Amino acid sequence: MNKRFLIVFLVFSFMLNAQQRGKKEIPVLHEISNKDVVQSVYPDAVKVEKANDFWFRIINEKNQVVGFAMASTPFCKDIIGYNKTTPVMIITDKSWKIQKVSILTNWETLGFVRKLEKNGYFDLWVGKTLKEAKSVKPDGYTGATCTALAVSKNVTFLLENGDKVLPKK
Repeated sequence: MNKRFLIVFLVFSFMLNAQQRGKKEIPVLHEISNKDVVQSVYPDAVKVEKANDFWFRIINEKNQVVGFAMASTPFCKDIIGYNKTTPVMIITDKSWKIQKVSILTNWETLGFVRKLEKNGYFDLWVGKTLKEAKSVKPDGYTGATCTALAVSKNVTFLLENGDKVLPKK
């Protein structure tokens, strides 16, 4: 009797797992605060002001520019990751060296984004000037390819266009 129960249990478990693997995850909005992203690089930042169509100045409490940021929203609405748009923010210092690349509020599968973060995907551009960053050619990441490609396209768009209209320091 125990053998039959075990066999039935194993078959039932296998069938249930097979059904669950076939299900598509329901997209969930992951809200990411632009302020938190900026302050993760510049903790003393108190204000972000628009410099031009692409760039924002990051201002500290002494009213000094400490860095710059640009985001791919609203420009890249047609770049779709696994679920929906994958907007990014690029933060630089005053000499245009990239300090951070971050995904913003998105509908991507959280596990895919975490996999990219864990594998250093967003760090591929960090420490490079805008011109150097243009030559970065990220490899695809198994299990997160759609998200990685979309992030890469957003970054490329920002690098190509933002470099043409650098704001005054």
